[in-house]
Amino acid sequence: MRAKKGLSIFFILAIFAGNRLYSQNRLDSILPIRGFAIAAPTPSYVDSFVLFIENELVPRNVNTLLLRVDYNYQYKSHPELRDSIALNEDDVKKIVRACRIHSIKIIPQVNLLGHQSWANKPNKLLLQYPEFDETTEVKMPEVYQWPNPDSLYCKSYCPLHPKVHAVIFSIIDELCDVFETNAFHAGMDEVFYIGSGQCKRCKGKNKAKLFADEVTRVHDHLAASGRELWIWGDRLLDGATTGLGMWEASANGTSAAIDMIPKDVMICDWHYERADKTAVYFAMKGFKVVTCPWRDPALALVQMNDMIAFRRQSTEEMKQRFRGMMQTVWSRPQAFINGFYDTQTTDNTPWNCFRQLFDVMTALQ
Repeated sequence: MRAKKGLSIFFILAIFAGNRLYSQNRLDSILPIRGFAIAAPTPSYVDSFVLFIENELVPRNVNTLLLRVDYNYQYKSHPELRDSIALNEDDVKKIVRACRIHSIKIIPQVNLLGHQSWANKPNKLLLQYPEFDETTEVKMPEVYQWPNPDSLYCKSYCPLHPKVHAVIFSIIDELCDVFETNAFHAGMDEVFYIGSGQCKRCKGKNKAKLFADEVTRVHDHLAASGRELWIWGDRLLDGATTGLGMWEASANGTSAAIDMIPKDVMICDWHYERADKTAVYFAMKGFKVVTCPWRDPALALVQMNDMIAFRRQSTEEMKQRFRGMMQTVWSRPQAFINGFYDTQTTDNTPWNCFRQLFDVMTALQ
């Protein structure tokens, strides 16, 4: 009698596991990448963030976690680039273990090329290495406002400075090692300063080629260690031709770089106001692409349905390039998680977008 009961429990568990595997495989076939992009937590919030991974990301079948680390890590190769309060290796390993247990791929990000300042402050790279600045003639204002006479949004480093890559490649390698990952996100969005007429190295050079060469340098460095490069896709779109403008696309001549960079770069295609069909453009150019919403749940569902339709209504060659969806969050984890658990908020917010998108996505299985 005991043996039969034990056998029955075994079969029930086997059926449950089999159904779960079947459901997971079905969802993988519909949307292979189901991503979540957010800033890495501060040290004091790591445990809460790990709980959020286990309690909210895992049940919603998130399988890719993009963490914007930048200088929120205690780098050993370049300790001068550490934020004043930064994650240590033990903090990172807590996140790595939680993700490994649940088969979530981690992709760390450091903003490269652009986004080297914010408001009226340079970030750690230009603070410690001001000689890397692409536009040394543009001084940081005491009080930042947009627009401004210098068209300063964010600073860029000079991609032709002879010493910049030794620094950034060191921290890239260190991050990929500590996060135990085979992929890295280099940012590269909203690059407004490139090929400055005041830069002695870049003056007069083709901006598309400057951008493409920097993408290729980073790609080739990662590829030498078997790692994949991810970037945001906006600089590869023509802002005038598409009508997308200078934020979601390029207005300074970098869009032609789309035909100059390696085809195995993963493109993160973000649009927050409309469900622009630019994923098709990237796929037709030979790139793998994920669509990235932000805070509009209804728009995110349109984008998800588009991605599913692109996969269903494409040739086998094209289908494999439409990889899925990635929710983007542009606040610290504390703010996002607080909002997520505040049941009084029902408006267009990143947490409501995430909840609705992934709940519908999970129901697809």
